[in-house]
Amino acid sequence: MPQRHSKNNNDLAFFTYDEKRKLGYGTQKERLGKDSIKPFDACSLCLKPFIDPMSCQKGHLFCKQCILECLLSQKKDIQRRVVAHAAQQKQEKEEEEERLMLEKAKELDAFDQQNHGALPQYSDRNYSRDKNGFHGANSVKATSYEEEALRTMKAFWLPSATPEASVKVEAPSTSTVCPEGNEKLKLKTLFPVQFTEDTSEHKKSNALDRTYICPSCKVTLTNTMSLVALSSCGHVFCKKCADRFVAVDKVCLVCNKACKERHMVNLEKGGTGFAGHGDNLEARDFKHLGSGSGLGLVRPAMKT
Repeated sequence: MPQRHSKNNNDLAFFTYDEKRKLGYGTQKERLGKDSIKPFDACSLCLKPFIDPMSCQKGHLFCKQCILECLLSQKKDIQRRVVAHAAQQKQEKEEEEERLMLEKAKELDAFDQQNHGALPQYSDRNYSRDKNGFHGANSVKATSYEEEALRTMKAFWLPSATPEASVKVEAPSTSTVCPEGNEKLKLKTLFPVQFTEDTSEHKKSNALDRTYICPSCKVTLTNTMSLVALSSCGHVFCKKCADRFVAVDKVCLVCNKACKERHMVNLEKGGTGFAGHGDNLEARDFKHLGSGSGLGLVRPAMKT
């Protein structure tokens, strides 16, 4: 029985639909698994189980050492940019002053040549004169200007005379930002987070595998649950208990410390720079065929 001709006709000058599918052409979709999602008890910087966790007002969790090193490096980078910006402003000011001095010197020289030159000025329009108004022996000065301009002229076709594009340093922002949410972040806005660890006998945990529970309903916290932390004391509750008890009683259920609604911070869960977390756990890549090779280049698909 002969085979299907459409899937074996490979002598065409273009790719068929079946060949494009075999090469992976188009948008590739893949459901993200558990390994692609950051656990709720992992640092957003080192992606390891957090040590001395701290949270910002947007609910991003970091290790204390990681976030302090990040803020310190940002401050050093800001200082470096401020110094570079100040040096550039100083250089621009000096160049502007030098340009004004040269223009003033040229005007004085032209005035001197016009009033004290060897030859008088003529008002005859038919008399040959150059663009600077000099003629006769006085035109030697204009010629020297032109020679100087030709000598310092930049030529893109000569490697030695190629002009250099000046890099303009913009005025840097003096505020540090959150590495996860890119909003302004200060050290004093961070607050420590205290998770309640499960200490029951059948849940003996080690340093690498710890289990945390809600101190109110004793439910094991997982990456699928919405968590709320109190910035006043740092204790973490599940979303249901926080809305049902903490928001109503205005007090922490663990330490009995008074709190307000603004102290309730929703913790961000899951997601890294490579995978998002939410209802749509799907990664997409668009692959288009390049010239010469069948695979071509791979670029991320546009977000919808």
